[in-house]
Amino acid sequence: MPKMLITTLKKILIIEDEETVRENLMELLEAEDFEVCGAGDGCAGLDLVQQYQPDLILCDVMMPKLDGFGVLNTLRKNPVTATIPFMFLTARTDKTDLRQGMELGADDYITKPFSVDELLNAIASRLQKQAVIEEQQTQKLDQLRTSISLSLPHEMRSPLTNILGFSQLLVEEADTLERQEIKEMSESIRKSGERLHRLIQNFLLYAELELTVTDANRIQALRSSRISSAASVIEAMVWQQAKRRNREADVTLDVHDSSLQIAKTRLEKIIEELVDNALKYSTAGTPVSVIGRTVPNQSFYALSVSDRGRGMSREQITKLGAYQQFERKLYAQQGTGLGLSISKRLIELLGGTLTIDSIPNQHTTVRVLLPI
Repeated sequence: MPKMLITTLKKILIIEDEETVRENLMELLEAEDFEVCGAGDGCAGLDLVQQYQPDLILCDVMMPKLDGFGVLNTLRKNPVTATIPFMFLTARTDKTDLRQGMELGADDYITKPFSVDELLNAIASRLQKQAVIEEQQTQKLDQLRTSISLSLPHEMRSPLTNILGFSQLLVEEADTLERQEIKEMSESIRKSGERLHRLIQNFLLYAELELTVTDANRIQALRSSRISSAASVIEAMVWQQAKRRNREADVTLDVHDSSLQIAKTRLEKIIEELVDNALKYSTAGTPVSVIGRTVPNQSFYALSVSDRGRGMSREQITKLGAYQQFERKLYAQQGTGLGLSISKRLIELLGGTLTIDSIPNQHTTVRVLLPI
């Protein structure tokens, strides 16, 4: 029996109601240098997933209390467990069952009876694919660190330079400056301070959301808040952003009311970032529209923010990530490109979706679905 090349001790959870089959599998995999634990039904298996955090799950389909499909469905709904490789062990070969498992996100099916080599090869293949995915994630994280190191100093230096420069002038030249000059310098200091404050808050919020992704308790807490009137929050934030950029005349607002599964401050943040982007990356005098509707026969609220500005290419949308501002050398707008990433991550953690439809130099529409 060939040994598999495993660089670290991998943990495998076996969920199988037949005790003899479960124990035989555990003994076999332990002999192959895996760390193994087992559960006799789906509910017990889910409890062990939380405690054990396995690298791979082998699960029977037909089981008491909760079948394999129920186990997989529960795991895929939780961001903490959604990416764990999951393989069905089943004697059922019906195409409907296979399709149901694949639609739920199963990584593989192993049909009983199976040989030892067949099982080990399937496990090895799945772990190798997972290793590739994790390596890609590591590379993205490295790119993120690089982007942070490049963008953060510049984004902080610019408003700090304004604050320090104008405040020094006020201190040194206060006796000779005209009242209007003092007012203009003070206003510039205020705006720079607001910009710096927002930048710091966004970096802190993004870090908080990244921690939330891997913490089931944080996700549950995030989803436990509700507001009774979404329209009032949306309208107030839209007009606040429009006024801040002196573009009230460009904005049209058509928002129906609904309760939403979201905290008021979180909804305000999403609206702030989406509307600010639409105003920032479109020319004064061009329209920006905000539309909100409940989705018929679904427990979602649909929100769209549209502009006729710079737009984004398909490649740019695909590569959307934190700390990235597209075509920075060509455009003078301030910002790290972090706001859209924060909105997307926050919406996904709440159980919603964010999609972007855009044509460069023509239009952009950001569509959001939020749970009611």
